[in-house]
Amino acid sequence: MRVFVAGGSGVLGRRLVPQLVERGHQVTATTTDESKLGMLKELGADAVVMDGLDAASVDEAVAGAHADAIVHQMTAIAGKPDIKHMDKWFATTNRLRTEGTDHLLAAAARHGSPHVVAQSYGNWNGIREGGWIKTEDDPLDLFEGTPANVGMRAIAHVEESVLAAGGAALRYGGLYGPGATDDQVTLIRKRQFPLVGRSNGYSSWVHLDDAAGATVLAVEQQARGVYNVVDDEPAPASEWLPYLAKCAGAKPPMRVPVWVARLMAGDVAVAMMTEGRAFSNAKAKRELGWRLRYPSWRQGFAEDLG
Repeated sequence: MRVFVAGGSGVLGRRLVPQLVERGHQVTATTTDESKLGMLKELGADAVVMDGLDAASVDEAVAGAHADAIVHQMTAIAGKPDIKHMDKWFATTNRLRTEGTDHLLAAAARHGSPHVVAQSYGNWNGIREGGWIKTEDDPLDLFEGTPANVGMRAIAHVEESVLAAGGAALRYGGLYGPGATDDQVTLIRKRQFPLVGRSNGYSSWVHLDDAAGATVLAVEQQARGVYNVVDDEPAPASEWLPYLAKCAGAKPPMRVPVWVARLMAGDVAVAMMTEGRAFSNAKAKRELGWRLRYPSWRQGFAEDLG
């Protein structure tokens, strides 16, 4: 197949492109940074510069690719994590998930209507009611009234738009692997990533290589609908955070009361650590035939940071 990867130079794109190439697909991958064109070519892709927020740029790139499938991996998450001000931290990513998605889908409709697979998000943001583990039938939490709301609505826009176009939205868990958690690990080593209260809020994780593998399957099978792309072991923060600190060679994380965390880090951080809802991967394994190299973050964290 001819596969167009929008955002091919990102941490996930850099793991996805080689897997697609290895399976015999012809890949066109985009970057906003001209200096990364050589890296994408070394990975086996035809590389182009594209601004996902510029409709003309997107249209030109998609037209030139003659793609059978488009993979939407455009994000712009950079700098020190700032959960208290998620609306500002994710501002450009939110635009890429709204305006950028619209530009891609419009270009796809004009140039052969290739199948679309898009990045969504399913880590700790399941609806905060009922059990701790959610399926694709459960709604995502929009975190109304918090700085996370604009980002959660952007994620909802990706899913609604791509599904309406007959594509697939992949709810990746917390991504880890080469380059994906460096900022978090830095905070952990500085003891600036504490446990909050009982820290019984759940999260789901997935290694970059496993996320890429699920994406390849969704492309090849022209999957439709929503899929949770997470590992086999959703876990509360009280388990994964101390283990991640240990793997990183850091001291155990401090523990702070909920009221202190709310003052210092805001409502979203408290909700994530105390009320977060994780996700089940049963549908992706059943329908896509997905098999994980890293079934648990325990194995993956140790290998990634060992």
